[in-house]
Amino acid sequence: MDPQKEALLCQLTELIAAISSLPECQTVSKKMYSNLVRRVKLLSPLFEDLKDSDDGDKLGDDVVNGLELLRLALGSALELLKSVHEGSKIFQAMQIDKISGKFHHITEEIEDALGHIPYDKLDISEEVREQIELVHAQFKRAVGRMDSPDLQLAIDLAMAQREKDPDPIIFKRLSEKLHLRTINDLKKESISIHDMVISSDGIPEECFESVSFILRKIKDCVMTGNPESDAPENEKALIKHRSPVIPDDFRCPISLELMKDPVIVSTGQTYERSCIQKWLDAGHKTCPKTQQTLLHTALTPNYVLKSLIALWCESNGVELPKNQGSCRNKRSGAGGSDCDRAAIDALLQKLANGNPEQQRAAAGELRLLAKRNADNRVCIAEAGAIPLLVELLSSSDSRTQEHAVTALLNLSINEANKGTIVNAGAIPDIVDVLRNGSPEARENAAATLFSLSVVDENKVAIGAAGAIPALIDLLCHGTPRGKKDAATAIFNLSIYQGNKVRAVRAGIVPPLMRLLKDPGGGMMDESLAILAILASHQEGKAAISQADPLPALVEVIRTGSPRNRENAAAVLWSLCAGDVQNLKAARDLGAEEVLKELSENGTDRAKRKAGSVLELLQRVDAVNS
Repeated sequence: MDPQKEALLCQLTELIAAISSLPECQTVSKKMYSNLVRRVKLLSPLFEDLKDSDDGDKLGDDVVNGLELLRLALGSALELLKSVHEGSKIFQAMQIDKISGKFHHITEEIEDALGHIPYDKLDISEEVREQIELVHAQFKRAVGRMDSPDLQLAIDLAMAQREKDPDPIIFKRLSEKLHLRTINDLKKESISIHDMVISSDGIPEECFESVSFILRKIKDCVMTGNPESDAPENEKALIKHRSPVIPDDFRCPISLELMKDPVIVSTGQTYERSCIQKWLDAGHKTCPKTQQTLLHTALTPNYVLKSLIALWCESNGVELPKNQGSCRNKRSGAGGSDCDRAAIDALLQKLANGNPEQQRAAAGELRLLAKRNADNRVCIAEAGAIPLLVELLSSSDSRTQEHAVTALLNLSINEANKGTIVNAGAIPDIVDVLRNGSPEARENAAATLFSLSVVDENKVAIGAAGAIPALIDLLCHGTPRGKKDAATAIFNLSIYQGNKVRAVRAGIVPPLMRLLKDPGGGMMDESLAILAILASHQEGKAAISQADPLPALVEVIRTGSPRNRENAAAVLWSLCAGDVQNLKAARDLGAEEVLKELSENGTDRAKRKAGSVLELLQRVDAVNS
């Protein structure tokens, strides 16, 4: 067999073997990771047959070109699979949309490569041919759809970064979802974050603070739940023999004693039920700790804190608190979840029949209650709040509108509620808030659309409701947080092919190019990510090409951060593949020099993309000569 062809087949066999031997993934990308590994494994018989064939020397140029494309695609796949298996789990979770886009792009590359291989010209068995055609069909179907992200995880991460004082249960869920359950898990995560900071890739400054904050909170959650787990023996001894000091957050602000039945008043402060009830029975209308006037006297059980107190008592050998009576209003039936139903019903009466001030106050309370815990989100929805909140999206009072859309955002954390929100006809009204609301309302409307768009069919409905032009407007004119929310929503919506076209036709490319050319604007990562996903569609590629992107892309490759240089090279590759004019224009701008430097000093993916573009440039030179 020709040595070059034999080497190519060996490389393909080794790549498939390397991918097949990768360990099981324990990150948020597990499903995408497992699907890609499973499909690639099925390609192995093709190359075993080809290596054993007597007609290896007869492989034509069209076959070799197809196999070379597959080699490049599998190399990209191996790099991506390794990257999601390693590194910070928290950072990967925060970047899940980008990672999902990468998996989709790799799937497209493999499908395209398989489409360039003429199987009828290969000396392979009928059985192998059928299997490879089946695998090709699987990749084709995978290109047409993307795995839906974990809604609960996405919302929990958003709430953990957005809110000043996130609900502790959020970090308990994150601990489980991210497989950060023990002290050893946390130590490994801390080392991974440290390694990323000092590596060439690094972590963007705006992300590092969030990653560190979430890690600290998860650590607190793990230590509270099981402080001895995985701890060295000397640390276990210290834990067992130290005198327990009651954490301040576990003490009632009135009695200063360990709380047995913690409840929340309308200001958000928590007290022992018997103590705050005595205060209210004495005729007081203010919060003892803050002196703020209480909007109502309903007491909401703080089940999260109660659970944390119980765990702390068990870990420290303190007798568990006993329940004090049954003063709380327990919701009967419906799954056994507890909430202060009487207070919620009272708030709904104000939403439905109150004057504008009462509606505003009630919507604000529901916003806070929905943020507080999972039981409240279920109870509020089942009490019938969602249709009433959707009606308030059309309120002429901007503050009421803001409360309503934020309450819906918080309620959408619950998996079942998102369907109720959509079925209540909320999408057009949310889009209207996105167009015309206050700055904070517009930001939270964008975040709500992102939350709902995790469901594939909602992507279609949101795009059809005209959300994309409004998101583009927020991307252009919003606050820094608003721009981030808009970019995240646009990226997620653009996973659906029809929305890519909508975004392009709505004129998204020029503002993305402006953001790309403004290094101080903090939106370069987002703009490059969206450009990359749009460039995978022919209409998107054409629109980007018309926006004269090459000078900016070449400049980013020349002077940008490692990650931005990598993404710019990926966009450049999409634009230059099959486009001789773009290739010549890139060469005239000095792309060849910066790509050679990137191929030597960039990240692994950047090196590969740079090498691919350089190969295209060399082919153009060969044709011209």
